[in-house]
Amino acid sequence: MHHSPIKRRPTRQIMVGNVAIGGNAPISVQSMTNTNTCDVDATVAQIRRCMDAGADLMRVSTPTMESVEAFAQIKKQVNIPLIADIHFDYKIALAVADVGADCLRINPGNIGNDQKVREVVACARHHNVPIRIGVNAGSLEKDLQKKYGEPTGQAMLESALRHIDILEKLNFQDYKISVKASNVFLTLDAYRLISAEVDCPLHLGVTEAGVYRTGTVKSAIALGGLLLDGIGDTMRISLASPPEEEIKIGFDILKSLNIRSNGVNFIACPSCSRQEFDVIKVMNELESRLEDIREPLDLSVIGCKVNGPGEAKEATIGVVGASPNSLVYKMGQKSHLIDTKNLVDEIEQMVREKAKELADKRANEIVRVAQ
Repeated sequence: MHHSPIKRRPTRQIMVGNVAIGGNAPISVQSMTNTNTCDVDATVAQIRRCMDAGADLMRVSTPTMESVEAFAQIKKQVNIPLIADIHFDYKIALAVADVGADCLRINPGNIGNDQKVREVVACARHHNVPIRIGVNAGSLEKDLQKKYGEPTGQAMLESALRHIDILEKLNFQDYKISVKASNVFLTLDAYRLISAEVDCPLHLGVTEAGVYRTGTVKSAIALGGLLLDGIGDTMRISLASPPEEEIKIGFDILKSLNIRSNGVNFIACPSCSRQEFDVIKVMNELESRLEDIREPLDLSVIGCKVNGPGEAKEATIGVVGASPNSLVYKMGQKSHLIDTKNLVDEIEQMVREKAKELADKRANEIVRVAQ
């Protein structure tokens, strides 16, 4: 894992359950369930799939009092911090904080009079639960729509500062903020503006980014641009896809910037007629087989000996294609030959052995530190 040259902008730290957000905490990756919250089994199953993909946090919508009861049951069955998503109804916010929500996603400016806001803040303070203010380009306050004519970064900043002001006046600092838009430039603009004004943690996302491929590209460009600026403490990729796919893309973005690793980093050639085996087929097979691995390691699989040895020397495990046998490098050193016809099984076994070795080493270090 190469070191990332990015210098993160300092933010203050908050806790969502046992996960730290902001400060020098790792950038966390979250998603949101799209099952009916009242279907407890389906929601729990989906959250578990996201946890298997590496999710740090999950958000669950609680639009009704019935869904709050379901939320309480879900919370008992999963071991990951849960953020309750609330719009407009302050009574739901109070109820869901009482049953164990780890964070409330609610806009203080949208829940009515001062008394209601004071109650929600008092309840959040009592339960030690942070609030996420979520500003969206598509739902700006009427007067701001009129003042700016269309959603702009400045309009979103003004909206965000209004919500922040409400909390700060009540001496409540336990919040994070998002300023999401579905347009890349608007997203970049809004987050850059807000990050220059506040020191609370920022939740990154492109809202309604779209279907899988186009949404992934849009999110990677917008979030990549912000992360390169050192902006962002937690992130969600919004795709019209299963939420576990959002988690994987989130980690792929962090991985590409050497910010965080979450399992195998695959290095492969695009493949050409020099290849000694079907690189694309082998890589797709390996990617699906090795999805469960969480130890950070670089696996390089190159189809021929033009770039193969150079890449292999840099990787934890490197394979250079040749016929009938391909050459394996381990930690930059030539190791042994493997049967090119049987690459997938051989590589999978090597990666699993290496991951176990790394996991054991980490466990020993933790024990040593504890002693």
